Amino acid sequence: MHRLVKVSATALVLAAALSGAAFGQSKKQTLADIQTDLQTVQAEVNSLKQELAATGATSVQAPASNTAQSRLDAIEAALQSLTGQTEDLQNRINRVVADGTNRIGDLQYRLTEAQGGDPTKLGKTAPLGGATGGTTVAPVAPTQPASNGPELAVSEKSDFDAAKAAYDGGNFRSAADLFATFAQTYTGGPLTGEALFYRGEALTTSGDTANAARAYLDSFSSYPKGPKAPDALTRLGISLGKLGQTQDACTTLGQVSVRYPNAPAIADAAKAMQGLGCQ
Repeated sequence: MHRLVKVSATALVLAAALSGAAFGQSKKQTLADIQTDLQTVQAEVNSLKQELAATGATSVQAPASNTAQSRLDAIEAALQSLTGQTEDLQNRINRVVADGTNRIGDLQYRLTEAQGGDPTKLGKTAPLGGATGGTTVAPVAPTQPASNGPELAVSEKSDFDAAKAAYDGGNFRSAADLFATFAQTYTGGPLTGEALFYRGEALTTSGDTANAARAYLDSFSSYPKGPKAPDALTRLGISLGKLGQTQDACTTLGQVSVRYPNAPAIADAAKAMQGLGCQ
């Protein structure tokens, strides 16, 4: 009986903590935090159910059992509330991914038209950040330097360095081609986001603004947490402005400070917005 009261008290404290601290700071919680809370509370619920089943139903123990049952009901109510929070966060994440994917698809369509291509031949736009429509979305890990990321493929670093050497040497058209080949060869590699960004830089210097915008878009949309993502988003906005897509340019540039509040690229984005007369 002492064990039952002890476990119940522990569960009650947990429920109070979840309903107070966790619920009061829901804006600071990630989906993973709430899922962890769910697992913890569920474990306590299961433990209490086992304790209740083991006590039996005697007239002397009935009042204590009723008290334990009340506590169990309170914890289950907290569990339902956490479940609701998880579902709400999941729906919000899905809406953000869907909206971002639609915006990227629209930009790809317009860029293809600007290049004189056939936008009807564009394939389905990949979900923003590579996310898929599952029931669980894992938290995105902080950006890590390439040296701490996935192991480089054989000759991947040397191929990147060769393209970068062409870029640094002023051979921009050659560099753009080398970076394009690199991105196709090492799709999903730790340096591919940077390769796409530098392809955009090389094309911009060569005067090919439309293809540069596409390269920046590919760099940002495929690697939104990459080291060049803030710069790629900024350059995309600037390129759209050069192509006469002022509204899209302003919207894109305005997202730099929202998505990357500590990035140095914010200054460049703000300057570009001022030049375009963004409101």
